[in-house]
Amino acid sequence: MAKVGDRVRVESKDGVHEGTVLPSPENQKNLLMLKLNSGYNIGIKLDKSVKIKVLGTGTKAEPLPTIIQKENKSLPSISLIATGGTIGSRVDYKTGAVQTLMKPQEFIANVPELAQIVNLKKISRPFAVWSENMSHVEWQKIAQEVAKELNAGAEGVIVTHGTDMLHYTAAALSFMLKNLSKPVALVGGQRSSDRGSFDGALNLICAANYCKSEIAEVSLIMHGEDADTYCLAMRGTKVRKLHTSRRDAFRPVNEMPFAKIWKNNFELLNSNYKKRTNEKVVADTKFEPRVALVKFFPGQSPDIIDYYISKKYKGLVIEASGLGHVPIDTKDKKLGWLPKIKKAIDSGMLVCFAPQTLYGGLNQFVYAPARQLHDAGVLYLGDMLPETALVKLGWVLAHAKKPVEAKQLMLANLVGELNPRIPEEAFLY
Repeated sequence: MAKVGDRVRVESKDGVHEGTVLPSPENQKNLLMLKLNSGYNIGIKLDKSVKIKVLGTGTKAEPLPTIIQKENKSLPSISLIATGGTIGSRVDYKTGAVQTLMKPQEFIANVPELAQIVNLKKISRPFAVWSENMSHVEWQKIAQEVAKELNAGAEGVIVTHGTDMLHYTAAALSFMLKNLSKPVALVGGQRSSDRGSFDGALNLICAANYCKSEIAEVSLIMHGEDADTYCLAMRGTKVRKLHTSRRDAFRPVNEMPFAKIWKNNFELLNSNYKKRTNEKVVADTKFEPRVALVKFFPGQSPDIIDYYISKKYKGLVIEASGLGHVPIDTKDKKLGWLPKIKKAIDSGMLVCFAPQTLYGGLNQFVYAPARQLHDAGVLYLGDMLPETALVKLGWVLAHAKKPVEAKQLMLANLVGELNPRIPEEAFLY
């Protein structure tokens, strides 16, 4: 049986691969992780057809290096919450194994610049999962952990996270952290720590600088351009991943970023933020999971709505075209969405529209079809991002006691998710 660090040859239906066995993710023991000769990591699902031949016994992993950080009382003390992803790990080049950094001294050894910016007092790891495996349950745990650390004296909190669904978590924390009084920075890494193009170090440095700022907001801190020059601090409800692999994949949408952050410089770009206070942070984590996001496409049957009605869903966000449209007057009556939407609303479901274009906002009063949908009870959510709308809908439905209250909360600008005016310079920033 192959062990972590062993050199192996694996034959599966996807081909033949040689590499070094890495630790498998928690709760995924049927997945064999390999570091290939190219330096890339792959996962191979184990079943009876997979054949594994050990080519060489692995070397025992070296202990992680540590640096004793002497507390500098002039620097703020912050906490770090690790939830998974390569940004919170280090590669052992003898074994190829990825080791999780769990002590402040290990993080300082991996990114020594942090010691000149903050006192990293504590690292906690409530769980370790791929970001696509997260749900509202993990969001709740992160929010509770953040609130605990801030109320215990941390001047800011960094949350490390996988990048694919990072913007969902950023939105969730924005709604769940009530009375937020200090900076919360979410960071990830587009490139793994064993590659020369690893972006996690600069993202962490910039996140630490953000935690020293007066901006008491949930922000996503990632590269502002593909080179290692600066990062952007982007509001948690107005940011989205817009590229699969670029290091500057995350961009603010319909809003300017809070700031540009270099290793030794901080440039404020957006003065619309909540400032630091001494308020106690409350983790208000109630969430209704029976919500869904539907992307409309040409020729799509509205029968999908029947599924959510049958499953007793409480809310639906539809990514509508243009200023907020789905087919109404169609030659094929089966493709008309209005009857199904009315049926959903009559069942008690809250139906909302968000812009499929991402940039810009909806307007239900320009064209007649949108007026009909609005009159039927559809909520038009302005420039709110679809992912943010989904998260907000789940949070609102868990808090509102009556449908009218839910509608009012969805249309209210609670944590910067709605912009009454979209700045021109924010487009494709």
